[in-house]
Amino acid sequence: MNLPSIKRINFKKVKKDVGQGLSNLATGGFKQIFSRIDQLNIKKGVDTLGIDKFINQCAYLAAGSGLITGVGGISTMLIGTPVDMINIITQQFRVTLAISYHHTGKSKISFEDFFKIVASSVKADTKLVLSKNIMEEVAEKIFMSLGSKVSRRLIPVVGGVIGGTINYLFIKNVAKELMEKHA
Repeated sequence: MNLPSIKRINFKKVKKDVGQGLSNLATGGFKQIFSRIDQLNIKKGVDTLGIDKFINQCAYLAAGSGLITGVGGISTMLIGTPVDMINIITQQFRVTLAISYHHTGKSKISFEDFFKIVASSVKADTKLVLSKNIMEEVAEKIFMSLGSKVSRRLIPVVGGVIGGTINYLFIKNVAKELMEKHA
């Protein structure tokens, strides 16, 4: 079996593909991820576990995909990174919905109102009207936050620990930021 090596990676193509992926995420991917989240289950989870345990559960789920993506080094990273990004965004959305419910008591929120909260949690320019531009900015900030540490995931096994830790801390930091805004 021929495993990918750094020498055989076309970084220009990777950069182009990432740019296209961010654009796709902004043009419907966020809304699609949001629409697949069962907001009633978020409410039940927060009511049953409490907000802190619910946040931890989301952080552990994010850590799991980071662990799997990084554990095999470059081979699992290339294949697993798109799935990992979708999982991180899903967990970020779940945490955002949970904290919103915890502070407002509203278990249902529109995508437009929700995305304004997400944009503020990643320090995007929330003064912009909800548009493809703001969604692209949010996608870019999420990717840059996580992508800057991608090279550390290249080392097999150690990369898994690093990937899991990065994802866990990302979700915990998003939750901390949102909780502080509501305090």
